[in-house]
Amino acid sequence: MQGFIDETRLELFSGNGGPGCVSFRREKYVAKGGPDGGDGGVGGNVVFEVKKNLKTFSHLNAKHTFKAKNGQPGMGRRMHGKDGEDVIIAVPPGTIIRDYESKQIIKDFSENIDGEQWVFLQGGRGGLGNWHYRSSKKQVPRYAQPGIPGQYAEIMLELNMIADVGFVGFPNAGKSSLLRELTNADPKVGAYPFTTKIPNLGMLRIADKDVVLADIPGIIDGASHGAGLGLRFLRHIARTAGLAFMIDLSDPGYLDAFEHLKKELEEFESSLLRKQRIIIATKTDVEGTEESLKELQKKYPDEKIIPISVFARTGLEEVRLNLLNMAH
Repeated sequence: MQGFIDETRLELFSGNGGPGCVSFRREKYVAKGGPDGGDGGVGGNVVFEVKKNLKTFSHLNAKHTFKAKNGQPGMGRRMHGKDGEDVIIAVPPGTIIRDYESKQIIKDFSENIDGEQWVFLQGGRGGLGNWHYRSSKKQVPRYAQPGIPGQYAEIMLELNMIADVGFVGFPNAGKSSLLRELTNADPKVGAYPFTTKIPNLGMLRIADKDVVLADIPGIIDGASHGAGLGLRFLRHIARTAGLAFMIDLSDPGYLDAFEHLKKELEEFESSLLRKQRIIIATKTDVEGTEESLKELQKKYPDEKIIPISVFARTGLEEVRLNLLNMAH
């Protein structure tokens, strides 16, 4: 799991405004110069910026507190104090910002716009210098305004990966192998459950169109209630245009797998079942799966079922075209 951080808590401080200055003109031939205290600088903002090259929050894992710079004090000769520098926090597309206590969503970066910036906490305003308080009745104001304090927030960042199609299946259904074959991505593949312990993304390019595919760690019964790795990662398919259900024809429980998968998704978020979907029946190269495929097609006559073998490289082109249709 190391390296894949899809949620993190942050404490954020915008900068304080600098105090205004109490100052009077000091000129060689002017015995009693008037007030000339300048204003304090504005405190720095806390800004979020979307970076498409980021895939997780791992770059934020070592630092959980971010402080913008304070504004500098005003100076004589009506000179404005230097404004505090903003602190810019880079986040991947699909980031959700929540209030840490209430869990309420504050901002959702779902548009996938590289370089999009959003000011979250405004820096404090700088205090007014004593030049502003001069009047005919008060020609020697010895008061300047203090700077306005900055803002504070404790937040939770959550990542919902942005993909066009999500691969859904039980462990060892062949999701990672198919992703690698279709996209040249390099997910870990092996002959044991939970080989995939982090979501993998891959890009499929067909006829000048891109399809982003997400391989979600294998679901087990009870994933929607937190069993295994499921609950943590099911949210990564929430924004997909469609789902590809992976059914291992060589598994003894293949005939009920689709119902079990649908049940887990419905209990997690019922709207997932309203997405476009296909069933990819995997491992057709294994002896005995021909009859299994017929039984699956008989049980689900209204579902789009595509038989494939990554090992024998059969059915892959039909899968590509169907994934493209779902995404576009």
